Amino acid sequence: MNLQDFISKLESAGELIRIGTQVSSVYEIAELTDRQAKSAGGGKALLFEKTDKGFAVLTNMMGSERRISMALGVERPEDITVRIESLLKQVPSPKDSLSDQLKMLPLLSEVARWFPKKLKRRGECQQVVLTGDDASLDILPILKSWGCDGGRFVTLPMVNTLDPQTGIRNVGMYRMQIFDSKTTGMHWHRHKTGARHYDGYKAAGRIMPVSVAIGGDPAYTYAATAPMPDNMDEYLLAGFLRRKPVKLVKCITNDIYVPDDCDFVIEGYVDPSEPLTVEGDFGDHTGFYSLTDLYPRLHVTAITHRKDALYPATVVGVPPQEDAYISIATERIFLAPIRLVMQPEIVDMTMPVAGTSHNIAIISMSSRYKGQAAKVTQGMWSAGQMMFNKYLVLTPATTDVRNAEQLAALLRGCDPKSATIRGEGIYDVLDHATATCGFGGKLALNLTENSTARTPSVTEHIALPEGVTMRTDLVDMWSTLLLFADNSADIDLTTIARQAGVECNFIALFDTRAAEFGAEDLLWIAAANTDPKRDIALTDSTLTIDARAKVPGAENNPARFPNVVTSTEDVIELVDSRWEEYGIGEFIPSPSRKYRKLLLSDKAEW
Repeated sequence: MNLQDFISKLESAGELIRIGTQVSSVYEIAELTDRQAKSAGGGKALLFEKTDKGFAVLTNMMGSERRISMALGVERPEDITVRIESLLKQVPSPKDSLSDQLKMLPLLSEVARWFPKKLKRRGECQQVVLTGDDASLDILPILKSWGCDGGRFVTLPMVNTLDPQTGIRNVGMYRMQIFDSKTTGMHWHRHKTGARHYDGYKAAGRIMPVSVAIGGDPAYTYAATAPMPDNMDEYLLAGFLRRKPVKLVKCITNDIYVPDDCDFVIEGYVDPSEPLTVEGDFGDHTGFYSLTDLYPRLHVTAITHRKDALYPATVVGVPPQEDAYISIATERIFLAPIRLVMQPEIVDMTMPVAGTSHNIAIISMSSRYKGQAAKVTQGMWSAGQMMFNKYLVLTPATTDVRNAEQLAALLRGCDPKSATIRGEGIYDVLDHATATCGFGGKLALNLTENSTARTPSVTEHIALPEGVTMRTDLVDMWSTLLLFADNSADIDLTTIARQAGVECNFIALFDTRAAEFGAEDLLWIAAANTDPKRDIALTDSTLTIDARAKVPGAENNPARFPNVVTSTEDVIELVDSRWEEYGIGEFIPSPSRKYRKLLLSDKAEW
């Protein structure tokens, strides 16, 4: 299935909206996509047929539970969990008899069909070949999404690199900022395989070949995002999803192989001897800008594409966005190996949208002995990309981890003092709350050993410092008192927690700007803006959290602090004024108007 086939399937299923009027790849497409992505259930995929660069642009293609399932070729992502579980149960079991060994032959035959297959011909992705001066990035409708972005960014690249020692391929998804018509940034984080490959080429004094595939079967795109074990081929995962091998063709100017039916290929190289280049800012999936930093530069040697090429892009920012549904698929698909290989106690797992993938994870687990929750916590914080997790909630095996009522009952019934497990570890480098990039505090709540707790209540007239306001709407259900104050005010949460009128397990302090936000948005802000080591304290049996934006450079605070990601007023007004031209149905107001209340400056940072 190529991208054109997928679009046909989306349209037949009523999951696609075509926009036939001319649109700009600078801000306009992103604003329209953001409005759609935050609609009920993720809205629809959008196909912009007329852009400023000639090629059509597809966005939000996997941005709902139905569309991510269609992209993976299943009714629901859990179907893949069942397949993996069955496979993992069969492979390690003893095969003592000839009969048992013979029973394995069909399975082995099926597995063999998943491995990528190299073709000797040119690919569909090479129907048009551009080299030399013709290989210009200017031909592509690469999006600039947000007002403070440092430029245009390729947001769905499948970056193909080779291990300099073994030649083993990695396919990762690392954003690419366009510097000029011939060069881009390569934003691979220090923890990613692409960065490890880069370090290897640098140590060897060798030029690093890189080929970037865009489009094709959406299974390729998903596989590039998946937390695969190091040295395991992402195209093997795509083959597993499709039950057939990915067909690969050799690139024109290097020896890397890419999918035959992808839409575009950007071929090039990274010279590790070159100085790193300033990259960013970028409105990221955390809902905040990732600020400027130094990254390698990719030099373009060729651009190839299908004659009927479509350009897929994703827009990230304040959740929910398309990436939330990709994360849902990931938690389903990788539950089986986590459960069967690493942590057999785990029954189920979810990563709430408000946690923007890594920040929050909720698991249910069986518990047979003292300390088992601590064992699972330590294991999860050292398992692949779960090492980036900041807040982990452990619940009994019978818990429906997606049921708010059940979770709330457990939180009301816990004693935070005895339930809290604290630690330190690796963070995603995009995390902006910690003073040390890529490293900070972690916190787990062990709700598997429920205790008898107080009935939550708060006296309406408790004594609050000047400038602090209070909300009690989450007390009854979540045993959480909400406070709001200026981010620079010195607030003693311990004193507030010990007042006679405060009977709740949690107190959360937010910026005054967030005083009207609902629970989901407040959870997102709290998870993003905090380092548990610095911002969480235990007072008797109350856990307090300071979720305000951190004053840059103050003691134990990060040196820089980013702004929330929003569209500018002029972009919002442009899309509002053109709504009837788009022909896409009932008017959807801009979500950015709501989040602009959180802005601390008119720049990416303050």
